Amino acid sequence: MPEESSSSSSSKWAYAFAAILIILIVNTAVFAVAFLNLQNQLEETEASITEQSSEIQDLQNRIEILDTINQTGLMPWPTIYDQLKDSVVLIQTNLGLGSGFVYDMKGHIITNHHVIEDASTIQVSFLDGNVTSASVVGMDIYSDIAVIKVDSQVTTLQPIVLGTSFDLTVGEPVAAMGNPFGLSDTLTVGIVSSLERTMDAAGGYVIIDIIQIDAAVNPGNSGGPLVNLHGQVVGVNTAIQSETGNFTGIGFAIPSDTVKREIDDLIEIGTYKHPWLGVSALDVNIAIADAIGLEKPQGVLIVEVTEGSPAEQVRLRGADQNVTSDGQVIPIGGDVITGIDGLSMRILADLVVYMERNTSPGDSVVFEIIRDGQELSLTVTLGERPLP
Repeated sequence: MPEESSSSSSSKWAYAFAAILIILIVNTAVFAVAFLNLQNQLEETEASITEQSSEIQDLQNRIEILDTINQTGLMPWPTIYDQLKDSVVLIQTNLGLGSGFVYDMKGHIITNHHVIEDASTIQVSFLDGNVTSASVVGMDIYSDIAVIKVDSQVTTLQPIVLGTSFDLTVGEPVAAMGNPFGLSDTLTVGIVSSLERTMDAAGGYVIIDIIQIDAAVNPGNSGGPLVNLHGQVVGVNTAIQSETGNFTGIGFAIPSDTVKREIDDLIEIGTYKHPWLGVSALDVNIAIADAIGLEKPQGVLIVEVTEGSPAEQVRLRGADQNVTSDGQVIPIGGDVITGIDGLSMRILADLVVYMERNTSPGDSVVFEIIRDGQELSLTVTLGERPLP
């Protein structure tokens, strides 16, 4: 009997020890998991604090600039140059050179799409002599805008404040900053020569609301800021009209309102989604109006509907035959767009401008059309413009 009791007692101790060991293992595992989770949360919190600190610093910088503007009102060009010169950069790629300007304290730099298009290397030079490589964050071939990024520690970044371009007036003084022909830190002064120009873009589309200027811009200025007398960026210098390739009095800039509309998407998702109907069209002129029996030469004649497009899905019609009038070939048979969402569309530019300014992919819009002499309304859900 004593031997059996001793054996039973040993077994109980063995079981108890095993149970305690299992509990210790489980508790250790739970502690380890909890510790790792806590460590991950601390790292995420630190990263969030760092990002928020950068954003606060960026906001403080912008507030200081705006305070200066409020205190001084309109500033002389030497003051503006001194305030902005450290924000403008020279961009060199394996294919050429251009300009850009600092957007925020995180190292984002705004430039033109065509400055960095197809580049395998991008180098950014600051006025203080610091040179660094950059990576592409986002770009929009249809608006000729791109965002690149440099290490925010490479130099003391000085972001520029984006102003508004919708309230620009013809004759208003502006200055173009950049690096024409690689000549860094250049400022040229002129005026706004015209507004709401359009410029050809990829795939047969156009860029809207282009600012025409007479401030001298040349190769190398592309991507640099166009600034007003408040020291705010109102455009991105992008092109010239010239038969020689050099400035002849007409330059163009992408408006800052377009940049504002796209910048968040370019940084966050790398692209900007333009609304898409999927038609090619012509302005209705007198000859077209006479040929298809319209009372007034007004509206947008659909010539062709793209296969698989939103226009095809709602059965908008393109031209199905041609007639000749006074030696001019006129496509007929297509729908004529006369309005969108209750607004009259006189010409194709009206339609393009309205869609770019006011709609996004997925929006439903109501088109007023004339088909075979009858007025109709069609609701179309816009798509996303495909890459060219």
